[in-house]
Amino acid sequence: MSRLIVNDLSCQRGYNELFDNLSFELSPGEILRISGANGSGKTSLLKILAGISPGESGNVTFNNNPTGSIAYQSDIFYLGHLPALSPELHCKENLDYLTQLNGNNTGRLVDDALANIGLKNYKYEYAANLSAGQKRRVVLAALFVTQAKIWLLDEPFTALDADGIKSLENQITTHCENGGLCILTTHQDSKLPNLRTLAL
Repeated sequence: MSRLIVNDLSCQRGYNELFDNLSFELSPGEILRISGANGSGKTSLLKILAGISPGESGNVTFNNNPTGSIAYQSDIFYLGHLPALSPELHCKENLDYLTQLNGNNTGRLVDDALANIGLKNYKYEYAANLSAGQKRRVVLAALFVTQAKIWLLDEPFTALDADGIKSLENQITTHCENGGLCILTTHQDSKLPNLRTLAL
């Protein structure tokens, strides 16, 4: 069984130690919610798990592959708390770019993803003209396309209405029921199944 294993991970930013000797394991089908006050290290932890930032010590592996390896990174989909969209590109172009960064084929899948997230009629709308919630939905549409097994989601429900939150929760649930796993941060209550909480 492929497991995400975090062993004795430590993180320091400047003179501040955010966490130390952090260890946990996550199996396919599980969802882990990272909780803590602002500045406690939630985003830093996700970035370390995504292979974007290094930890001070410790190691992370998935299916015995370490962070930074091609095999590990191919299993990762990271979604930051800011919508990383180009205002000069329309929704479909932005989503094409996001999914290609994760090594996925696009085409019709992108059209279907935008429809699933409620943006069927916004395919050729430029990102500069979208509301904050719509921009968030464009980025979240990538979850309907990516084949990555590990989803790392930083405040994914931000700027979403009730329908958007329900759609995203359903997609996370489906992903994990199909053998994926998810680690997220959120300040909102959630009814996601198999939800564990890790406090920093």
